[in-house]
Amino acid sequence: MARQQPPPWVRTAFLLILLGLGGAIEIPMDLTQPPTITKQSVKDHIVDPRDNILIECEAKGNPAPSFHWTRNSRFFNIAKDPRVSMRRRSGTLVIDFRSGGRPEEYEGEYQCFARNKFGTALSNRIRLQVSKSPLWPKENLDPVVVQEGAPLTLQCNPPPGLPSPVIFWMSSSMEPIAQDKRVSQGHNGDLYFSNVMLQDMQTDYSCNARFHFTHTIQQKNPFTLKVLTNYPHNDSSLRNHPDMYSARGVAERTPSFMYPQGTSSSQMVLRGMDLLLECIASGVPTPDIAWYKKGGDLPSDKAKFENFNKALRITNVSEEDSGEYFCLASNKMGSIRHTISVRVKAAPYWLDEPKNLILAPGEDGRLVCRANGNPKPTVQWMVNGEPLQSAPPNPNREVAGDTIIFRDTQISSRAVYQCNTSNEHGYLLANAFVSVLDVPPRMLTPRNQLIRVILYNRTRLDCSFFGSPIPTLRWFKNGQGSNLDGGNYHVYENGSLEIKMIRKEDQGIYTCVATNILGKAENQVRLEVKDPTRIYRMPEDQIAKRGTTVQLECRVKHDPSLKLTVTWLKDEEPLYIGNRMKKEDDSLTIFGVAERDQGSYTCVASTELDQDLAKAYLTVLADQATPTNRLAALPKGRPDRPRDLELTDLAERSVRLTWIPGDDNNSPITDYVVQFEEDQFQPGVWHDHSKFPGSVNSAILQLSPYVNYQFRVIAVNEVGSSHPSLPSERYRTSGAPPESNPGDVKGEGTRKNNMEITWTPMNATSAFGPNLRYIVKWRRRETRETWNNVTVWGSRYVVGQTPVYVPYEIRVQAENDFGKAPEPDTVIGYSGEDYPRAAPTEVKIRVMNSTAISLQWNRVYSDTVQGQLREYRAYYWRESSLLKNLWVSQKRQQASFPGDRPRGVVSRLFPYSNYKLEMVVVNGRGDGPRSETKEFTTPEGVPSAPRRFRVRQPNLETINLEWDHPEHPNGILIGYTLKYVAFNGTKVGKQIVENFSPNQTKFSIQRADPVSRYRFTLNARTQVGAGEAVTEESPASPNEATPTAAYTNNQADIATQGWFIGLMCAIALLVLILLIVCFIKRSRGGKYPVREKKDVPLGPEDPKEEDGSFDYSDEDNKPLQGSQTSLDGTIKQQESDDSLVDYGEGGEGQFNEDGSFIGQYTVKKDKDETEGNESSEATSPVNAIYSLA
Repeated sequence: MARQQPPPWVRTAFLLILLGLGGAIEIPMDLTQPPTITKQSVKDHIVDPRDNILIECEAKGNPAPSFHWTRNSRFFNIAKDPRVSMRRRSGTLVIDFRSGGRPEEYEGEYQCFARNKFGTALSNRIRLQVSKSPLWPKENLDPVVVQEGAPLTLQCNPPPGLPSPVIFWMSSSMEPIAQDKRVSQGHNGDLYFSNVMLQDMQTDYSCNARFHFTHTIQQKNPFTLKVLTNYPHNDSSLRNHPDMYSARGVAERTPSFMYPQGTSSSQMVLRGMDLLLECIASGVPTPDIAWYKKGGDLPSDKAKFENFNKALRITNVSEEDSGEYFCLASNKMGSIRHTISVRVKAAPYWLDEPKNLILAPGEDGRLVCRANGNPKPTVQWMVNGEPLQSAPPNPNREVAGDTIIFRDTQISSRAVYQCNTSNEHGYLLANAFVSVLDVPPRMLTPRNQLIRVILYNRTRLDCSFFGSPIPTLRWFKNGQGSNLDGGNYHVYENGSLEIKMIRKEDQGIYTCVATNILGKAENQVRLEVKDPTRIYRMPEDQIAKRGTTVQLECRVKHDPSLKLTVTWLKDEEPLYIGNRMKKEDDSLTIFGVAERDQGSYTCVASTELDQDLAKAYLTVLADQATPTNRLAALPKGRPDRPRDLELTDLAERSVRLTWIPGDDNNSPITDYVVQFEEDQFQPGVWHDHSKFPGSVNSAILQLSPYVNYQFRVIAVNEVGSSHPSLPSERYRTSGAPPESNPGDVKGEGTRKNNMEITWTPMNATSAFGPNLRYIVKWRRRETRETWNNVTVWGSRYVVGQTPVYVPYEIRVQAENDFGKAPEPDTVIGYSGEDYPRAAPTEVKIRVMNSTAISLQWNRVYSDTVQGQLREYRAYYWRESSLLKNLWVSQKRQQASFPGDRPRGVVSRLFPYSNYKLEMVVVNGRGDGPRSETKEFTTPEGVPSAPRRFRVRQPNLETINLEWDHPEHPNGILIGYTLKYVAFNGTKVGKQIVENFSPNQTKFSIQRADPVSRYRFTLNARTQVGAGEAVTEESPASPNEATPTAAYTNNQADIATQGWFIGLMCAIALLVLILLIVCFIKRSRGGKYPVREKKDVPLGPEDPKEEDGSFDYSDEDNKPLQGSQTSLDGTIKQQESDDSLVDYGEGGEGQFNEDGSFIGQYTVKKDKDETEGNESSEATSPVNAIYSLA
């Protein structure tokens, strides 16, 4: 079971009641008064050209005002235009186009004037514009040809609509274009490809514009892509390849920005608007985008990332959001960043808007019109729509900038004043009338109201009134006693009395009395306090077998004078009471439980003033097995919950609680946790009371006074905790005075003339009695004056009209209806701080180096701090650089020096610059006045690193270097120093140093060999010395992969080894011997008879001797035509070498008696016969080896 909170509509209704408590007093409509504008169109009024035009202007006043309009600052004669009419009893214009006409003819700036005999009120200047949705210009788009991996931008360029259209991209078949971090739409509507892939050709791309008013979508002619690729097969498996780009032969590239261009840009945004920063980058692989703010963090509560981190949106921008932001685009090849300087300007916004002034004859008053903005707005006063300067003079009126002061006002002073404050970004216009009336007090709310309220709730008693002069309102209870204000009561400006927590003794008749010099008026409100509706026996969670009967209890205690209604919900929906159910006043019975009855049941007890809810869950078992039996089958489980809780040995401050343990489910119970719930301060919330060993099932519980206890027990074993047991019966202890006082007592000022005393309220177990309240005492520490005291029911009290930052002694004592707590400890608090009155003097600056200065100043006197001195603070800004034509940021920076100290150091300055500095003292309220501005100059320093150092290698012989000047020269550059060294693997050459003039930003070198790479280090120099260096390496040649380089190094190392040299000599000697043997054998010139071995007779063309033998001459030993000699001296044929198997029938050969080889010399089976007559051998060391065999 569980007690539920009231539904949200109950709390919302009470919140709405409180919204009107602080409303200003208004003149009743039966009294004469100047006009007041009550309704008007927005300043930028865009209308649909298909509808009639409506420009709203409504006003109230007595007598009822008349209306007229101006258009473009000239009188608009409505009577002359048959299409234009004005609504009855209103100034709203209606322009009707049913009979024709063009809405565009009525565009312009309109202003409404509401006038009666007491003055004229003005509307805002309403700029009327007609919505436009122009057609897209027709154009023929050629296919876009792009290399795979290259970036691409498809421009949308939508027609300019009013308001601007919503842009989205689709294919010509109306399929949305899938977007990700590689392909996305920019804020300007263009579609950006960080790199194009082959699959991008599979669709076309059409830009669509949706126009708001006409609800039309216009489509641009689609773009088609033609992607040039080195890998023409669009293999879908490569899309998930871990290195997709390399797999498709796409070269990887460092990121570069597609939008915005360059390295920096600026953006202006108005206060209160959204700031949208965007960075879209190209590169391979697709770069990731990250956002940062220089000198601080992004505002986490307002910043959000959009468009796959390519856009940063900061909502509701304020002045502190100005500064420099930068986006960082990075992939594995490198990173770049773009800096965006954000300036926050502001259209005018109200600090103090003028309000209607109601005065009696002879009274003084003032109208105040204060606004802020950036640039600072100007203020113009008007009276009845005319500039104040051209109005008739009024000796009782004085204009002092943003304030008009009225002295000894008379009836003739009645008028409507307009305050117009404007700057280049907008304007504000406010009407405020001055009404001079002689009216005795009158009551505006119905008389003798009856208000019924539930005990301990908050309520308000209304007493709307009016009079002139403005009456003083006081509240009394039962016609006697002092004025009710403070403590548990609060009176609002409109006369309402708020009672923060209703008690029984608050019941009675309340009288509000309004008094001015002309008389008084009173009204009565009768307040009745009712007991709350409470469910004291709640329905319990139950497990029932199908077909059994279940009873859910719901016993309610309520105020007998209120009508009680008890309803039931099942699964949060109203329960239908069928013939199987019986609803009684205190229970719900379900006969023949079925599976559909399973669910949550909520008992709702309600009266016309309040309600209470309690919930229980019904589980229906479909078979005879119980949850315990099923759990017992498990090796170990949480214990079953304890049952049959019983309270015995009832005493004033203790009770014995006994329970029956549940099944331990094969894991011994180690602990029992006893919890309690009380129904006064936190009903339905359970708190831990005590813990006992698992071997006991009965314990004495120590109790606090005046608590209505209810207990439950939870069993614990090594598996976990059981479900809580069913609650015990309630037991209320008797009351007693509190034994302790609230803790964490503090006294701090929230304004310069107050002190807010706060404390941590006591809980139910320390209240000890009903009507817990706090006696708050305070007095000045130095004067030891008598204690001031007040009784408070909340947890704070504000002491008003205090001197600035003085110590107070504070005591907060608890009290209930049984008595007071012991005397509390005294706590020291302080009243509010005011801004410091003095600035540090004798500020001295000593330049320490090019980036730091030391400061020394005279400390301010303690009585001028007007608070706790937090720190001294230096504000400084860079006025200019000593280098001509170098733009510098003049953004103010600050350095803090905590505590009361006379010196400090400011560092991280820019060298070679002119600075200005001011000092202030800071307390808890803020900055004091600024000291005299000091100027100083930082000396020359070393420069920052050269920017964009680039190493390019156009060919294998030349390396080109380029760089840009340092971002911060920090002085006059005298040149650059370049150091470079060649390296190849682990070998490093001699370092070479080159010096250049300050204007040189390029250099080329000739490579000594095509294998080595170079490492370059570049820095800039001033007279002070060399600055930060930047290092780059020359790119590796495409033919110089790392493994090849390593192999070359290994070759060089092996060639110098002695064993390698010996091996090569031995091989050379062996080859020489083989060549000599071969030469000797060939030089014999012997003739070998072979005719008897041939299968066919020789033709007449065969070369032969007369005896029929072949003569192997030296010509036969020449290499065959078309063959080439390899590096090891062997001969290779371009086509294929004939093997021995290609000749003869069996491919076998013989050796004759002198060792010469005689093959079966026949025509090759798959060759022409002419080819078969050619020699099949060539002289080589291999043949020589065969001849030795």
